[in-house]
Amino acid sequence: MPLSRLLRLLPLCAALTALPAAAALVNGAIAPDFTTTAAKGGDSFRFSLYEALKQGPVILYFYPAAFTSGCTVEAHLFAEATDRFKALGATVIGVSNDNIDTLKRFSVSECRSKFAVAADGDKAIMKAYDAVMVPGLGYASRTSYVITPDHKVIYSWTALDPNQHVENTMKALEAWKAGKQP
Repeated sequence: MPLSRLLRLLPLCAALTALPAAAALVNGAIAPDFTTTAAKGGDSFRFSLYEALKQGPVILYFYPAAFTSGCTVEAHLFAEATDRFKALGATVIGVSNDNIDTLKRFSVSECRSKFAVAADGDKAIMKAYDAVMVPGLGYASRTSYVITPDHKVIYSWTALDPNQHVENTMKALEAWKAGKQP
C-alpha cells in the first residue's frame, strides 16, 4: 500500500478507537432515493435505487474505503453470496466515498465482478442513510440495509467487523421472502 494511502487512513484508525455506536435508519423508514455512478466488472454506469427496487429488494451496504483489509473481506463475502441474493430476487450494491476509477478496480479484484459498488464523493448518500463514520473525515460507517421494493428499510446492521453483514442481511431477506418480519 502506498505511503500516501496509509497516511490518509491514519485519522480513520485513530478515530475508530473512540467511536460511539453509529446511527442507522430505523426499520420501517422510507429509504432515501439516490442515483450515482457505480462500477461492476470494471465498467461504470448510473445506478438508481428507484430503478433497482423495481426489480426486487436491494441490499445496500456502506463501507469505509476500498482496498482496506476489512472492506476487502466484506467485498469477498458479498461476492461469494451474490448468487444466493440473486436467487432471492435481490440486488447488492456497496457504497463508499472512493472515486469511480478506484471503484472500477475494486469491482473487479475484490467484488469479483459479481456486484456493483457506487461512488459517494459528496457523501450525500452516506448522510441520507445515517452512515457517516466520523463527521469531517468522510468515511462511511460499515452499515448494511435490506430495502424492500416498497422502499422500506426492513433491516439495518452497523458493525465495524465485516463478518456478520452478509449473514445478517441474508437472514433478514429470507425472513421477508417467507412473509415474516426479520
